[in-house]
Amino acid sequence: MTQNMLKGIPGAALLLTLVMSCFTPAGAQSFSGVLMQHNDIGRTGQNTKETILTPAKVNSSTFGKVFSYSVDGQIYGQPLYVPSVNIPGQGVHNVVYVVTQNDSLYAFDADGLSPTALWQVSFVNPAAGITPVSCITDGVSDISCGVYPIYGITSTPVIDPSSGTMYLVTRTDNNGAYFQTLHALDITSGAEKFGGPVNISGSVPGVGVGSKGGTVYFDPLKDIQRSGLLLLNGTVYIGWAGAVHGWIMAYNASTLKQTAIFNTTPNAQLGGVWASGNGLAGDRWGHIYAAVGDATFDANTGGSDYGDSLLKMTSDLAVMDYFTPNDQSCRQLNDLDLGSAGPMLLPTQPGSFPDELVIAGKGGTPCDSNPVSSRIYLLNRDNLGAYNATSDQAVQEVAGAPGGYWSSPAYWHGANGTYVYSAGVKSEQGNGDYMRMFSVTNGLLSTAPVAQSTNLFPVGATPSVSSNGTRNGIVWAIVRPSALGLQPGIGAAALVAYDATNVTTPLYDSSTVISQGVLRDRGGCANKFAVPTIANGRVYVGTQNELDVFGLLGSTSLPGIYLGNPCYSFSSTAVGTTVTQPMSLVNSGNATLTVSNISITGTNGSDFSQTDTCTSLAPGQKCIITVTFKPSVVGPETAYAMITDNAVGSPHNIYLTGVGK
Repeated sequence: MTQNMLKGIPGAALLLTLVMSCFTPAGAQSFSGVLMQHNDIGRTGQNTKETILTPAKVNSSTFGKVFSYSVDGQIYGQPLYVPSVNIPGQGVHNVVYVVTQNDSLYAFDADGLSPTALWQVSFVNPAAGITPVSCITDGVSDISCGVYPIYGITSTPVIDPSSGTMYLVTRTDNNGAYFQTLHALDITSGAEKFGGPVNISGSVPGVGVGSKGGTVYFDPLKDIQRSGLLLLNGTVYIGWAGAVHGWIMAYNASTLKQTAIFNTTPNAQLGGVWASGNGLAGDRWGHIYAAVGDATFDANTGGSDYGDSLLKMTSDLAVMDYFTPNDQSCRQLNDLDLGSAGPMLLPTQPGSFPDELVIAGKGGTPCDSNPVSSRIYLLNRDNLGAYNATSDQAVQEVAGAPGGYWSSPAYWHGANGTYVYSAGVKSEQGNGDYMRMFSVTNGLLSTAPVAQSTNLFPVGATPSVSSNGTRNGIVWAIVRPSALGLQPGIGAAALVAYDATNVTTPLYDSSTVISQGVLRDRGGCANKFAVPTIANGRVYVGTQNELDVFGLLGSTSLPGIYLGNPCYSFSSTAVGTTVTQPMSLVNSGNATLTVSNISITGTNGSDFSQTDTCTSLAPGQKCIITVTFKPSVVGPETAYAMITDNAVGSPHNIYLTGVGK
């Protein structure tokens, strides 16, 4: 275990204790927490025990960004939340857990009552040559750079509340040898449990790409673990995608022994289980559900390859049923895979099919026409329909976003209706689409949205829902302004909220709230596929450089931080060449902001430097931080400009990336 990189800031603890006393305190709670990706094993995205946040309170006057925590890498996994955790030597805390691509796990006080992490575990040791996996080595892309520039912990962990254990998968480069490793960690301290960790390996019979002697082997470098982990009946289920094959593996949660393994394309290639980060789904009978990406499909003729299919599996990962769209060959040819989104299992429904699920992947031209729109499939979990070349055997097919989904839906049963919410894209290049709201009646979706947002989501979004039972429903989503293909993306994340009974008009949009002439609630730089977590009056948003926390506002007589560049990517620069970039910092609050120190930290901090004009800033006043980048090596480099100040959430940071050539 390493010390949190933010420890030892003079006066920070006293400062934060004082300013947090001005905030509206979080009240008592009656739920066990947000313990997995999208809240439950059906991946419905609901927290129906939120008693503090209501549509009447969520507006720019009473709700906003209340603090943030700096982290050492991009946050791709959804933040998880556990109430009333007894931290050794520190007492009982509500805790929010986040993982980073720098192979770190943080446990933060969820209410901002500690200025730094309660504890942090780092799974790397750069001094010993153990680092996260770079997507580029020796100037060449060896693996998919869908996550840029490093791969560490990408997926959302899962927590077992009965044993107080978190399960997660790390990726490390150990002096040129690559490992993916399953950890079981005590949520009170981060200590390893059950004799772990265990390095992941496996093989199945097959003659597909990369096979040797009739066997296909798991590749810890090229097989990418992105889908959220599933814990079901004492077993941890993990899915992979990548340039080689799709895999699902099962591990005993108490012994960390592998109990089952499945390859989606043992005689072909690809077929990734990734779902834009959405988790593998499960039901109360112990069945596993997974969406598969582009690949060969021949299961209907006795083969074992399941490209572009939705699988239902037994607990030991035997396929017991599946659904494959009748346009699978077109999908495979045009990269319109069904596996770009995950399945969502509906709670028991009235009507002819009580057990249903919703799945929608990529779509549009040339596979979908009349209208040119992706299809949302409503399937009967008791008979998924397999493959029918003439007509899909779905319960229902509804026109969705024109270009399909790199995101998954959410569900809510309100007092006067039941709804499914989804936000896709117009095309793979982006261009944006709306948050669409479909009603559910007697187990059937409305054939068109009953409402949709007025704002566009450039790359779609996976929404979450909070409510107090069937009342006070709010739909939350994160807007990424940069295209999915822009690595790593430079736009700030925006949190938006809608009344769950009508998403036409937003309740709140963090990108529109102005104070001192700048955005009061501006967040860190947006990641792809980010999912908000709502718990006990707070909303947690993972970004490239920090965990942003939103909630009810208290005192407004405080300094604030607005960064003109919450992150910055330097253009490719020749080794040894110097480039500079000025960046603004504005006091967006209503009291004097004091900047006591600005320093460069991080993996490649020695190749970055800064000068600044920041000392004491009156409300609305600006200073300039000038960052210099001089690469010493070929390939991507990262660092942080760390800003120590007297605003809530100090230290703040600017995430810096550059590439030496």
